[in-house]
Amino acid sequence: MNKLLKNSALTVAALAIAGMTTAPQAGELNVVSWGGAYTTSQIKAYHEPYTKMTGTKINSIDYSGGLAEMRAQTESGNVTWDVVDVVIADAIVGCDEGMFRPINVDMELAKAPDGTAASKDFLDGTLKSECFVPLIIYSTVFAYRDDAWGGKKPTSIRDVFDTKNFPGKRTLQKSPVNNLEWALLADGVPLAKIYDVLDTDEGKDRAFAKLATIKKDVIWWTVGAVPPQLLADGEAVFGTGYNGRWFSAIAEEKQPFAMLWDGQVLDIDGYVVSAKSKKLDEAMKYLKFSTDTQRLADQAKYISYGPARKSSGPMVSKHAVLGIDMGPHMPTKYADQGFLTNFKWWADNSDEMKERFAAWLLQ
Repeated sequence: MNKLLKNSALTVAALAIAGMTTAPQAGELNVVSWGGAYTTSQIKAYHEPYTKMTGTKINSIDYSGGLAEMRAQTESGNVTWDVVDVVIADAIVGCDEGMFRPINVDMELAKAPDGTAASKDFLDGTLKSECFVPLIIYSTVFAYRDDAWGGKKPTSIRDVFDTKNFPGKRTLQKSPVNNLEWALLADGVPLAKIYDVLDTDEGKDRAFAKLATIKKDVIWWTVGAVPPQLLADGEAVFGTGYNGRWFSAIAEEKQPFAMLWDGQVLDIDGYVVSAKSKKLDEAMKYLKFSTDTQRLADQAKYISYGPARKSSGPMVSKHAVLGIDMGPHMPTKYADQGFLTNFKWWADNSDEMKERFAAWLLQ
């Protein structure tokens, strides 16, 4: 008996040395996102509070988007990514291919503080895929030099196309996406009818014709850092870009810019869960926590992207570093002045429009 106890004690000691004791160990999750200030906002609002509450370590992994890595992991059977931040188009494709786990929004996500079901609390039109949980709403939007035109201020997308009253160079992304929609808006098409008009041959012609009225005044950009620099250098008076980048230029760099929220193109970013995650239960717990009302409101303390829950909006407070009220900088505050990209329309027409746009640029 003494020999048996001795051997057992040695066995336990050996296991302890090898890190294999049966004592509870904190888990880990691999959460993948875009890096930079955006991932930092998630670390502060989601990861650190979750780790404090559960002991689970969150490993933040950066990527540059797309489905290639997730597809490779799934096909190899070696899935190491548990939760991934994606754009809605990738969520839809990945869900269709079985890479991402379907989510019962009302059964598996947190209700709003007043008891409203999650499906009713997320902003209308944001639950685009059964595998996707929206986190933030960001927008591609115009900004302008606030010291141009002798104090006269543009108020609508029509002013971008009015080179007589608002002269100067405009810098636009070298793509048909957004530019065709803005052209139709400036030509008098209501927000709700943009894609109905663009879906006709006459509508496409109309959009290109309107865009042609400012073509000679456009500096085309392909890298997102360019528009703020062109405005800062005085080479352009209007520019398109992501609202978070304009916020940084205005609030952090103190550039003399202002936002033109009219016609902003809203887009959605959110989480998916790997269907073959080896830590699926923990991933779902993290998903429920990170997408609740408080967490989405907290993220807005670090970055000027609007929370995807209706109940989070009133809870948006001041920037954690700058101390400024973040409410006026949320694109969701001005949602009625913009529209959501019609992903299906662009999926069906992207190749045709890109070819036509490239040919139009050479005319």
